[in-house]
Amino acid sequence: MADRARLGIDWGKARIGVAASGAGVSFAHPVETVQAGPDEVARLAAIAREHEPGVIYVGLPLTLSGERSHSARFVLGKVAALVAAVDPVEVRLVDERMSTASASRNLGSAGRRTRQQRNVIDQAAAVEILQRALDAEERLGAPAGEPAPKEEL
Repeated sequence: MADRARLGIDWGKARIGVAASGAGVSFAHPVETVQAGPDEVARLAAIAREHEPGVIYVGLPLTLSGERSHSARFVLGKVAALVAAVDPVEVRLVDERMSTASASRNLGSAGRRTRQQRNVIDQAAAVEILQRALDAEERLGAPAGEPAPKEEL
């Protein structure tokens, strides 16, 4: 399944974390934190051109009960522009519940205090999102999550 690179995106209102995995590799690594703003989609598309992914996984923030949160609606409002910018690369939405909390816990275990995490937490959350998607791909033998909408919802 991982015959092409993969990207993972943690889309926040201030910063967007990006992670990648190489072709044939089943582990994710941090790439970059993109500042949210008018050029965010252009920068994400440039990163996609650099990595040539087969799939881009975007974290969809759901509530603990699995419902789409206010943050999920924000991501859905942004992802259609990404889909258009990276076409024909497949963009898929994956459950990102607890990814930032898990990333923060992992960074804390590695000795980073909360203040020191600020610059890398978004990348770490993107790594968490992508790693979960890669693990699901391996289990399922197919891409994880659901196709991202081509139009803003």
